Amino acid sequence: MRKLMWFVLGMGFSCVLCAYWLQEGRLPWLALLSVCLGLMLVGFGSGNPVLRRAGAALLGCAAGFAWFYGYNLYYLSTAVSLDSCTQHARFSVTDDPWETDYGIGTECRMTLDGKDYRVCVYLDGEEKIQAGDRIQGEFRFRVTTPEGEAGATYHRGNGIFLLAYQTDQITVERGSDSAWSLIPVRLRRAVADILEQHLAPDTLPFAKALLLGDTSGLDYALDTALKVSGIRHVAAVSGLHVSILVALLTMVTFRKRILLAAAGIPVLVLFAAVAGFTPSVTRACVMSALLLLAQLANREYDGPTALSGACLLMMLVNPLVVTSVGFQLSVGSVAGIYLFSPGIRGWIYSRLRQKKPWEKAAAKWFAGSVSVSLGATLMTTPLTAGYFGMVSLIGVITNLLVLWLIGLVFYGLVGMCLLALLWQPLSALIGAMLNPAIRVVLWIARTLSDFPLAAVYTRSVYIVGWLVLVYGLLAVFLLSRNKRPGLLAGCAAAGLFLALLASWIEPALPGTRMTVLDVGQGQCILLQSQGRTYLVDCGGDTDDGAADVAASALLSQGISRLDGLILTHCDRDHAGAVSNLLSRVKTDLLVLPEEASPLADEAGCTVLYASEVLTLSFGDAEITIYPPLYPGEGNESSLCVLFDSENCDILITGDRDGFGERSLLRNAQIPQVDVLIAGHHGSKNSTCEELLQAVKPKIVCISVGADNPYGHPAPELLQRLAAYGCQVYRTDLNGDLVYRR
Repeated sequence: MRKLMWFVLGMGFSCVLCAYWLQEGRLPWLALLSVCLGLMLVGFGSGNPVLRRAGAALLGCAAGFAWFYGYNLYYLSTAVSLDSCTQHARFSVTDDPWETDYGIGTECRMTLDGKDYRVCVYLDGEEKIQAGDRIQGEFRFRVTTPEGEAGATYHRGNGIFLLAYQTDQITVERGSDSAWSLIPVRLRRAVADILEQHLAPDTLPFAKALLLGDTSGLDYALDTALKVSGIRHVAAVSGLHVSILVALLTMVTFRKRILLAAAGIPVLVLFAAVAGFTPSVTRACVMSALLLLAQLANREYDGPTALSGACLLMMLVNPLVVTSVGFQLSVGSVAGIYLFSPGIRGWIYSRLRQKKPWEKAAAKWFAGSVSVSLGATLMTTPLTAGYFGMVSLIGVITNLLVLWLIGLVFYGLVGMCLLALLWQPLSALIGAMLNPAIRVVLWIARTLSDFPLAAVYTRSVYIVGWLVLVYGLLAVFLLSRNKRPGLLAGCAAAGLFLALLASWIEPALPGTRMTVLDVGQGQCILLQSQGRTYLVDCGGDTDDGAADVAASALLSQGISRLDGLILTHCDRDHAGAVSNLLSRVKTDLLVLPEEASPLADEAGCTVLYASEVLTLSFGDAEITIYPPLYPGEGNESSLCVLFDSENCDILITGDRDGFGERSLLRNAQIPQVDVLIAGHHGSKNSTCEELLQAVKPKIVCISVGADNPYGHPAPELLQRLAAYGCQVYRTDLNGDLVYRR
């Protein structure tokens, strides 16, 4: 059966190539070439296991190329034909809506050319809808695959290939949610109601995440603490939850194989449906169902084969599932457990002294827990580093401390929901007992996440280099005959020390350093000189995303406290992420425009309102902050910031347009500058000719989001900058902009 594993590896590899790189027209030829080579290797390698495995992998590649080509031709092409089109459409609502920044979103189904499609539909929120309703109206469509004009989105990995945006009035046909297909929705509602009745407000969001995978209630600070401490996976229904559920089913069915399979498989299907058939929970449920069937048939269960079977099934349903981050992390963690955990467990257990029975039991538990966590981490760290820019160093300890308690909480939540149907007082009592247990989990996560070096951030090139070194050493270790784990761990620790040292020293070198962070359509600028660090603005495409970018840039340099945070104005794209950032990085000083802002109450530091010219001096450098001529709440009320050091001048004008820039020149003596931050993200009405003529910038930086709806940077601005001979750098094209002088 291990041949299936090699076949699925080949198929997964080809699906990844198709999803990210290969052109559709080449797929039939690649499939033909792969099948020919595969059959040759299988035929000639009858006595050579290596050739047989390679042949199986090549046949899997052929199957992947052929399946992806057929899937795209028959199914995806219909969805792609709707990209950027606006037309009348009719949808059946299959889930309850969720709130968005501009209204509500909901998952629906629609029929195109006789084929059924899952669609995310975004509405303005004027009409109340629920699962079972039918809606129709004019919608603008966007395809979620790379063939679309706006590029690919994460939805494709979840089997959603179309997004639909309301463009006109819609009509809603009220329906009933009594259909069999909506049972998971009703069950999810009922469970959520029970949790809301019996749990405290501070524990409810985590309980919903743990049991239902609903993370919408987790605030930014808690979500970040879970990530940094390495247990964010418990807040997204995954293999851990399914394994706990199977253990519970095994206990209540008294290990009776027939009863366990008869009850367990339907429960697993229902559980996956309630969780929304996310790739991670689907993978876990399929593997668990195979385990129950193997026990029922009295056959040996082979983990790698079961993992391969689950992946094969999921790729047959949707070959683009390989692009799902959840799928990659889920498969990677299980593969890491199978590959590395046995060896790690044996090595740890052999070095623990055990004489008494309880010592042996404790050593076995400790070795097993650590080995599972380390095995999963070894395979998933490159993924988390690439996708999230962070690697938790304390995750193994956190998992060791809380996973046993997570299991008890999960059992308690399930029991509480079941008892709520029978006797509410007992259900309420269990809820009261669960509140302290959940608080302990959250306290551990928050406490450990606050530890120095709880995590490292790949925004530092030195940390990226360290990771490459560690995995290079791991490859050498696995290939060597004389394996020395202690030497491997020592080299990894020494490399980390050197990488951190370089990450912290390099930004503190003499001179001036400015970093325009890539936060999308927003602004966040880091100014550093003589050991001082100031941040100007913090906002972007999303509040969470901009805060993550700013926090990781600072923490990767060992900066956990700012000397000052200056907000040019309080629009969301300049200040929306400040509250989230301050939950991770504190500041000694907050400078605000005169307009009222709740940030003054949240900062927990000295607050200055720039009603007149302010000067912040440190050594030979100083920051001068210019108030607006006419304070208010518009773009013209932006503060202007002049950073003046011995060898560098930088000017930031916020979102002022030409009128505000000219008023600045009339009321202040602005010198010629080395760097100018283009006003209002490159608007045609900002960075006027008078300003360019006065400050004569050598370099102009534009903080702008890719594919923004405003057309920034405007062609008129780019022409002005070219006429004045400015070197132009843009975050949408160049990413973070780092200037050192």
